[in-house]
Amino acid sequence: MNRSRGALHRALTAAALTLGLAAPTSILVVTTVTSPAAAAATPQPGPLTAPVMGWNSWNRFGCNIDENLIKATADAMVSTGLRDSGYTYVDIDDCWMASTRDAQGRLRPDPTRFPGGIAAIADYVHARGLKLGIYSSAGTATCAGFPASLDHETTDAQTWASWGVDLLKYDNCNNQGRPAVDRYKAMGDALKATGRQIVYSLCNWGNDDPWLFGPNVGGSSWRTTGDISASWGSVTSILDQQAGLEPFARRGYYNDPDMLEVGNGSLTQDENISHFSLWALLSAPLLLGNDLRSVSSSTLSVLRNADVIAVNRDWGGSQGRRVADNGDQEVWAKPMSDGSVAAVLLNRGSGTATVATTAAALGLAGSSSYTAKNLWTGATSSTTGALSASVPAHGVAMFRLTRAGTLAAAPASGTLQVSDMTWADSSNGWGPAERDRSNGETAAGDGGTLNIGGTTFAKGIGAHADSAVHVYLGRACQAFTAQVGVDNEVGGNGSVRFAVYGDGRLLAYSGVKTGGQAPTRMTVSTGGYLTLELRVTDARTNGNTYDHADWGAPTLTCATAGAGSAVSDRSWGTATNGWGPAERDMSNGEQPAADGSVITVGQVSYPKGLGVHAASDVTVPLGGACSRFTAVAGLDAEVGQQSTGVTFSVLGDGVTLYTSPTVTAAAPVAIDVSVAGRTNLRLVVGSAGSIDYDHADWADARLIC
Repeated sequence: MNRSRGALHRALTAAALTLGLAAPTSILVVTTVTSPAAAAATPQPGPLTAPVMGWNSWNRFGCNIDENLIKATADAMVSTGLRDSGYTYVDIDDCWMASTRDAQGRLRPDPTRFPGGIAAIADYVHARGLKLGIYSSAGTATCAGFPASLDHETTDAQTWASWGVDLLKYDNCNNQGRPAVDRYKAMGDALKATGRQIVYSLCNWGNDDPWLFGPNVGGSSWRTTGDISASWGSVTSILDQQAGLEPFARRGYYNDPDMLEVGNGSLTQDENISHFSLWALLSAPLLLGNDLRSVSSSTLSVLRNADVIAVNRDWGGSQGRRVADNGDQEVWAKPMSDGSVAAVLLNRGSGTATVATTAAALGLAGSSSYTAKNLWTGATSSTTGALSASVPAHGVAMFRLTRAGTLAAAPASGTLQVSDMTWADSSNGWGPAERDRSNGETAAGDGGTLNIGGTTFAKGIGAHADSAVHVYLGRACQAFTAQVGVDNEVGGNGSVRFAVYGDGRLLAYSGVKTGGQAPTRMTVSTGGYLTLELRVTDARTNGNTYDHADWGAPTLTCATAGAGSAVSDRSWGTATNGWGPAERDMSNGEQPAADGSVITVGQVSYPKGLGVHAASDVTVPLGGACSRFTAVAGLDAEVGQQSTGVTFSVLGDGVTLYTSPTVTAAAPVAIDVSVAGRTNLRLVVGSAGSIDYDHADWADARLIC
């Protein structure tokens, strides 16, 4: 019998798998798993720890490149201190290759522009502590008309690996209309087969939603838009296109709004600072596009700002996102791993303006005072929660805000309806966010009964994208549930996405919800978080007209306060798994480590969790220090309806604390069990029939300790 391996039967969207192959008996994989910190001590091929930083030849030079320019740029990256600031990649874009392949069918460098060859340039770059990037296209020719790599993937990948290349930018020109997923996957597989870690940068201009398939074809980043140019209009246009894409970035996999134009064209110093600040906040690759051989001190002062670069390098659970849009004044924010928030106050207008926000609107409610550091001036100040600045035209003020005072009291224990609680902050696309009514768009209380696909709710929140409701939890609530969808009052119109954040960290997000659909249940572990944010965004399909979105029966379960931690971030003991290793923060890809997809259970995606395959058994030392374990347990969407079902069991010190009924694709289960006093936790998945396609997730698995 043939087994459909993970790379073949893992769908690039959560729906529609059409494989029907049978599977042999499962192969049991036993591993001793070290902590993430210990594993990181020995770098292995796999996801990046942060977006790439470096330089690319295209923005400033186009096809006017040669080996002297590349070598001089490498030298300049060292002499200007840019390398020491983190810029390590020197990327040769289009036009490096000769007009024909060699007799063996291999790409070869242009003999006039690169007489010494690419391998020699790689040696030169590597000798300076830098890395070399190269360019091709997933088509028959590059954008400039040179030979490209469609149907030459294996040969080209092996060629680049033999030269010592460290990154591939893979364009989309002359693609013959063939499916993007197939073309980009072919190169991703070829790069992986070389055995050399080559960063794979997809450049298909945002076509075909690369944020959905990029990680599954081996991409580390994917272009979300067309090409940038060195003008304020281009920068802001591309920025606008990033709104709503934040759920698809995660550690190691990044949205790419194209390269930096800092120091190029008509951009002023204020515009340079804005451009750099926002790209850093977006966790975007920071690839310089200017002439480093003659870079000005004012441009260097932007590019080497260590505080702003630190925002880009830090992964606190979400890329930066727009949290307020008041016309020409906007607020963008990103959670940091130390619990602070980086915020950009943007003035897109033509004159100086005051831009303001609050700690609560940034997801940082609950403290009596805060410390704010201005990342461009270095000045620090204290505030009770208000944050504002006078911002020049086309400029920004960028802050890092940190709690510094006494925390507010936590909610009372029990089961609480969010619509009955005090909200720390709220915002809404049209009119106010409503309590226990749908969104009427104008005045408070002008909505109707909450109704999602014919299911009515007495309790809930009526919103209109873009919308956010912030609630203070005080680390005292372990679980949140709601049924979400577009309200019936807009008929078949509207298209939105729901997302839940804890302390600014993305915890879960729905698929696209449209008018007339039945509600989707969202269950989220919230243990240890100080704040909860319920956000609705336009689904980027048709604008936010008619985007009336309901949180039906949004409920918090609250108990004794405690710190929280994701099971995927903790040290494990032993782990056994049916196919491949048990995965951290991705589904089970069945073969090598880190080959899975975003965990998706019951039409909801979770950035954190464990992806396994029955039969599976993962042990987690607790040391008697934890009180509760929570998770959403279910079959991953990548296997569709093809599994016959699995069972989930939670054991503490050998005692069974919970065993699920048979879990099918249609019925994930929420788990919330006491582990008080237990020294060792075991998470066990068994098959309820055939083990075929038993891709099981402990989604959002979390401990309160």
